[in-house]
Amino acid sequence: MSKVINVRLPDVAREELAEAKRVLEHHGIADRLTEMLGAPVTASLKLLPDVAEKAVYRAIDKSLTVALDVALRTLGNDSIRTGKPRLLTHKLLAGLSGAAGGMFGGATIAAELPVSTVLILRSVADIARSEGEDLSEVETRLACLEVFALDSGNQSRVDDDTELGYFAVRAAMAKQIRDASQYVVKYGLSNPSAPPLVKLVAKIGERFGLVVSEKLAAQAIPVIGALGGALINSYFIDHYQDIARAHFTIRRLERTHGQALVQATYEEME
Repeated sequence: MSKVINVRLPDVAREELAEAKRVLEHHGIADRLTEMLGAPVTASLKLLPDVAEKAVYRAIDKSLTVALDVALRTLGNDSIRTGKPRLLTHKLLAGLSGAAGGMFGGATIAAELPVSTVLILRSVADIARSEGEDLSEVETRLACLEVFALDSGNQSRVDDDTELGYFAVRAAMAKQIRDASQYVVKYGLSNPSAPPLVKLVAKIGERFGLVVSEKLAAQAIPVIGALGGALINSYFIDHYQDIARAHFTIRRLERTHGQALVQATYEEME
């Protein structure tokens, strides 16, 4: 950090960074759902019956595994497209997916969650491209998947009961992303159950599961219905779109001004 002493980000960059930090550190999905439902939404997968908890974890693992496959096989195909990200299109499709979850409850999670997750991933990739990312690079596509691990806005706690901020989560994810990227570059996608890929999915799943549990708690309300389920899924994708904008804004600033300066400025901001 000594190299960035007495060096200051330009005012415009500082404003962008401050907004990104506001989203990343103070903007959890539980707050959105509480506003929508008029009552606090708190949930833990560990409060579910064992059978239900296992089913949810299987759905989360399947969703992230499918998303990883999509990220590595197809996201690069959109790397030459220009223009604004298609956020509304993805949000509408996610809403249609969520309608089934609201109508039929938790029984549909195995079918609905992978669809929602892939829709979110494609929207995240669209945002990444709009911020100057090269989706033909494996690391960039995995950075899109990383967004599912970046929900620290409500200071959710993982199994070790440790609170992690944005840069701490990125640091914790760095080895898994590096190992997975190197594996894919060297061996391709012939073995999706290879340890580097499985470890990456598991690491992301630790934090993604916290958000999924809050989503399920809201959808489990008996009167929520199809319309409410669609709205919850719209909030779900909107939440990750916000995180993606913040994440890839910071990565853009890092490419321009250097990671050390951006991180130091981020950490000194209140």
